Amino acid sequence: MADALVRNAIPMQSVGVYVQQVDGPLPLMAWNAEAGFNPASTMKLVTTDAALEMLGPAFTWKTRAYTRGTLNGDVLQGDLIIRGEGDPKLVTEKFWQFLRQIRAAGIREIQGNLILDRSIYRAEAHDAGAFDAEPFKPYNVGPDALLLNYNVLTMRFRPDAAQRTVSLQFDPPVAWSPAQVRTPLLSNGACGDWQSALRPQFGAQGLWFEGSYPASCGERGWYVHPYTMPATDYFGLVFRQLWMEIGGTFSGTVLDGVTPADAQQIAEWQSPPLPEIVRDINKFSNNVMARHLLLTIAAQHGDVPATPQFGANLLRAWLSRKGIDTQRFVVENGSGLSRIEQITPATMGRMLVAAYQSPMMPEFISSMPVVGLDGTMRRRLVNDDVAGRAHIKTGSLDGVRAVAGYVQALSGKRYAVVCIINDTHAEQGRAAQDALLRWVHDNG
Repeated sequence: MADALVRNAIPMQSVGVYVQQVDGPLPLMAWNAEAGFNPASTMKLVTTDAALEMLGPAFTWKTRAYTRGTLNGDVLQGDLIIRGEGDPKLVTEKFWQFLRQIRAAGIREIQGNLILDRSIYRAEAHDAGAFDAEPFKPYNVGPDALLLNYNVLTMRFRPDAAQRTVSLQFDPPVAWSPAQVRTPLLSNGACGDWQSALRPQFGAQGLWFEGSYPASCGERGWYVHPYTMPATDYFGLVFRQLWMEIGGTFSGTVLDGVTPADAQQIAEWQSPPLPEIVRDINKFSNNVMARHLLLTIAAQHGDVPATPQFGANLLRAWLSRKGIDTQRFVVENGSGLSRIEQITPATMGRMLVAAYQSPMMPEFISSMPVVGLDGTMRRRLVNDDVAGRAHIKTGSLDGVRAVAGYVQALSGKRYAVVCIINDTHAEQGRAAQDALLRWVHDNG
């Protein structure tokens, strides 16, 4: 490991390491273990472990529909209200099933408005470009108590060179008419960085592009966060389209609001159980889902409307109850997509040791990527002896590379392993971290 660091010009003071047998009292290895480091996405391990213990494995999020008004035959003469609890996995097909429940309650036409109740989370402005000036990237989506399809849109571009046109297909389907979508012009030249050249502008009234699409790109898809469109508009566009597809009629306005006291509940949708959400977060490093966990912990412990600050205090208290030091523990949003989040390798390592003794241990470990097989570790150490014998969460930001999790050594012993690099050359630190995982596997 030291040789790999030297080869890549990473000084030892930029590295923190902690290795401890899960049923042992002392670390096998510790270097800069009490120093504070930015953990990047390995912070998700703290958030997900805390959620499993504080919310329980049977926890689900509920999305409910209410009416306020009179149902005259199949016509609702009043408003439809949808209230969210922050379901992180309300994807298109599940939302369609939820709308089918509303139709099954006898409603075809809605003559009032659609009211979206997000009040379980405190309304805070989210700047999608603040972190890295990449607001279109899905990893920059902010939390939303009525998050629909991760607030992303897949656009598939199909150029027709003969007609000099580009056709577009959207997923999820949205209620834009052809006249509301101004497809980009078709251009000649190399494909290159075609996404940067398009500059899409999203709104409730339509979509247009400021750039052109190179014909040489052929058919391409773009998984994009339509940040220029308020989440309420995005929700409304998907609702209108799906409601129409299942035979419904709605011509009202989509508004933010709260559920009136006299509203009548007519439908309820439950998310997958918490362990499935935790698996998605840790296997694939989903940021907005991790943000939702922190806010949900806060909301379920009395902080409504929920704030990340309250959730962070709960995480700190949870670690303290385990006797784990939190002096250099800083949580901003619980996802690790932050320049200020901080933890020591020892705090992370001791949390992993404590998690191994928890009743939630099977759910927690199985949520992590398996080295050489899946998740964010599927292409690392593929042909190495440690492949399939370690569950490791990765973290990556500019100037940060981190790994944390568990390694099953050849001896049969299992170790909690943490290695965090904070350095301008951190992106070159992968070889050193892989060497550490091999060493623990071979010598632990």
